[in-house]
Amino acid sequence: MKKEIEQYYAEPGKKRTLKHYATNYSGQQDKQKGEKELAEVKGRLSLFQEKLYAANSHSLLIIFQAMDTAGKDGAIEHVMSGLNPQGCEVYSFKTPNAAEYAHDFLWRHSLALPAKGKIGIHNRSHYENVLVCKVHPQYILSERIPGYTNVKNIDKKFWKNRYESIRNFESHLIKNGTVIIKFFLHLSKEEQMKRLLDRINDPKKNWKFSVGDLAERKLWGNYMQAYEQAIQETSTKEAPWFIIPADDKWHARLAISKIMEDTLESLNLQFPELEKEQVAQLQIIKKKLLKDN
Repeated sequence: MKKEIEQYYAEPGKKRTLKHYATNYSGQQDKQKGEKELAEVKGRLSLFQEKLYAANSHSLLIIFQAMDTAGKDGAIEHVMSGLNPQGCEVYSFKTPNAAEYAHDFLWRHSLALPAKGKIGIHNRSHYENVLVCKVHPQYILSERIPGYTNVKNIDKKFWKNRYESIRNFESHLIKNGTVIIKFFLHLSKEEQMKRLLDRINDPKKNWKFSVGDLAERKLWGNYMQAYEQAIQETSTKEAPWFIIPADDKWHARLAISKIMEDTLESLNLQFPELEKEQVAQLQIIKKKLLKDN
């Protein structure tokens, strides 16, 4: 892992609170140079995506989690702009519907997994089940899990089992060729207020504002605790969490793209090589094409 992104790596087994991670970028690079570098990284990501598709041995699952206004949509848009949309699928998970509640909590996320050779981006993910559900445990009752008919039944053992289910789920995917990168966009409460006010003050952004965001904002401390524990419990060497400072959008997008590049580069993907007989056959076809011309 390159030194410049090591600072965002949530080291497995290390109990660090979110206060140990900055929400703003304090390095020497300025926005103009950062945006120029982002364009260069996206160009390299395009080549890595082509190799991923050609090798057809791995898939890449990118998970985005964050508080409202942290910039998930913008980050995804910028990452996508450098990729071939035919090989990339984006899923945005909302409140489960009746059909989804009729299955286990991982079911709908399993259906959205990327096939080999492709990149899947999940805007919110199976982690909502240990984040928003941790803050609002009454949502668990909609899952109709035997033995959990009252919020009082949802104890530490329940959450321990749920973290274990997530780790096992991701371990299974990894063993079968899916590479997982998990991003938490770490936004400060002060910056969130600025962005909420911007949505109110700018008529072009009014549609983005939701009154529900204010209700969730009041539970900020609860959410930070939920994120801390989820990251501590599920950041593994094979499926690590990266805590990205989100107050400066340009840097967050650059950091995400560079981590993706570093991850894909580590796979050492190669374009498939044809057998000698196939190469010889191509030369015969080439001669015929040139002759016909």
